[in-house]
Amino acid sequence: MGTLALESEDVRSDIYLSLGLKELDKGVVGIPRVLSLVASLLERSVQRNEMLLEAKQVKDVVTVFHGLRAPSLSISKYIDRIFKYSGCSPSCFVVAQIYVDRFLQCTEVKLTSLNVHRLLITSIMLAAKFMDDAYIVFNNAYYAKFGGIITSELNRLEMNFLFSIDFRLQISEESFGKYCVQLEMEAAEALQIERPMQACRSKKAGPKDDSTCASTIAR
Repeated sequence: MGTLALESEDVRSDIYLSLGLKELDKGVVGIPRVLSLVASLLERSVQRNEMLLEAKQVKDVVTVFHGLRAPSLSISKYIDRIFKYSGCSPSCFVVAQIYVDRFLQCTEVKLTSLNVHRLLITSIMLAAKFMDDAYIVFNNAYYAKFGGIITSELNRLEMNFLFSIDFRLQISEESFGKYCVQLEMEAAEALQIERPMQACRSKKAGPKDDSTCASTIAR
């Protein structure tokens, strides 16, 4: 099951290749593009949720996944760290994103900087255990060590996560493909916003040029 039949002639094959979900040639070293896209998606979700919570002046539901303060390590760097030390397949990060969405749908929890890291290490570990038949899957103690928490805490997080999603770890190939398409679409939208912003920053613009840039970004 490991790679969810990514080697088949699927209509989304080009997207899988673009995300770095296809197996790399031996000797090729690199970080799959999917990692940065998942990190970007999570970062935007955290920012949006925290702004909404602050605007409504309400507190999020506190769970075992919440820390007292946000970790100093960014979401992007934390994901890169997990990939480096876990040795799991790139597709695990897509599956982990699906698991996190299921968890949020089954609870009243909002994704914030206080819980996103613990949800990530737990969901990626579960994805590796369930998905990676062809990869080395390390035990909870190893994940806890590079994840920055103690083993007993990770054990507790794992059980809480599993019961919250009713042990629904199976992912259909169709759902997997849809999430990959979503990642590509959101990456394209972010690029459309960033390009005119970069163009404006590169100009030595006067007042007239500034208004032109503002109208370009607004479109």
